[in-house]
Amino acid sequence: GERTLCRVRNRILPFVVLLYFFAYLDRNNVGFAQKALSADVGLTATVFGFGAGVFFIGYALFEVPSNGAMHRFGARKWLARILISWGICATAMALVQGPASFSVLRFLLGAAEAGFFPAIVLYLTLWFPAAQRVGMLGIFILAQPIANAIGAPLSGLLLELDGALGLAGWQWLFIAEGLPAILLGFVVPFVMTDHPRDATWLADDERKWLTRTMDTEDRRKRAEGDHSFLAGLKDRRALIFAALYFGLVFGIYGLGLWMPTIVAELGDFSSLQVGLIVFVPYGIAAVWTYLWGRHSDRRRERVAHSAVSMVLGAVGLVAAGYLLQVGPVLALAALTLAAMGIYSAIAPFLEMPAAAFAGAAAASGIALVNSIGNLGGFAAPYAVGALNDATGDSRAGLVLLGAVLAVTAVATYLYGRRTGAGRPPEDRNNQPDRTDIQGEPSS
Repeated sequence: GERTLCRVRNRILPFVVLLYFFAYLDRNNVGFAQKALSADVGLTATVFGFGAGVFFIGYALFEVPSNGAMHRFGARKWLARILISWGICATAMALVQGPASFSVLRFLLGAAEAGFFPAIVLYLTLWFPAAQRVGMLGIFILAQPIANAIGAPLSGLLLELDGALGLAGWQWLFIAEGLPAILLGFVVPFVMTDHPRDATWLADDERKWLTRTMDTEDRRKRAEGDHSFLAGLKDRRALIFAALYFGLVFGIYGLGLWMPTIVAELGDFSSLQVGLIVFVPYGIAAVWTYLWGRHSDRRRERVAHSAVSMVLGAVGLVAAGYLLQVGPVLALAALTLAAMGIYSAIAPFLEMPAAAFAGAAAASGIALVNSIGNLGGFAAPYAVGALNDATGDSRAGLVLLGAVLAVTAVATYLYGRRTGAGRPPEDRNNQPDRTDIQGEPSS
């Protein structure tokens, strides 16, 4: 079994991490372009925050239908469609002329990318048993801090191309970072496989073992209740997880979209220098995210791992707010702590809804969690931008982000402990369940 999972891991994970790297880069690179873009086309911090966040309105509206289409047509075809359409919209960001076009293109980018993240989360549930899945999710989610870490100096370099061939630096940034998604969209059908039974790249005994293992796990989850597509949308657990995920996402994108601006406040830095400094917290966070995911798998525990990480993120954000005026080194250390906490919370948290649903309900339930939860990506940049305009610095915004994360940590811990969320199916079948409503098995 371990040999088979190793081959699957080596085949699937590097490619999906690469895809998510560009997805995250294309949705967050607007944070690196913010200063030059705002100056060129006339965006206030509030307008920028709204435009940056409206991405998630388009994302939320099309998330559930997109994951339904992926369940129907398969990962190969649907993910190729997503990549090509979002690459076109990401590249078109170079055409921004003012506040209206900025907001419209960000909305379209969100609509085009909708479904990508939950589709991959769903895809991993088809290939990896629940007991190993947080480690796999953790590796996949590494693309977030890695995209920010590598994207920071890369975006800084692209911004230095200002004036080349008559284009502004921020236009070069959107073009150079948007085109790879289009190209990768044409590669997806040749690399990805929809189901283990179709994996001709596995030996016969490996393919049969994996198909049997995943089918057995799926049957265990199906035995717990209705797992139709509509059932996933009506399940109260999906709504609760979505509300909790909103709080986590609030911290993720509040930090991610404003990190370059916050770092710029620490001193008089060029675009490239800002990018190199931003690399530090995200690089450290990437390593920690991997190690924390592995630890969660070894302990077979999700609730405390996600809650503790959120508390760590909250402490780092609030500390950064108060240390901005004290010293750049201390403020950067606090931002690093915040990034470590925020990104390491994602994988153990998402395994909770992933372990709860099977079949078509997994497609709809995971998409609903991601859809509603990602509205936090709209609320956070807008709220932080408005606070920055009102106060003239980043402290109030960082404290708000920290407070939301802290409340989310407490709520996640209390709900997770009460329901036994995130336990693998075999653990649920071998131990007495704790349920909070009739027919709602702990997961």
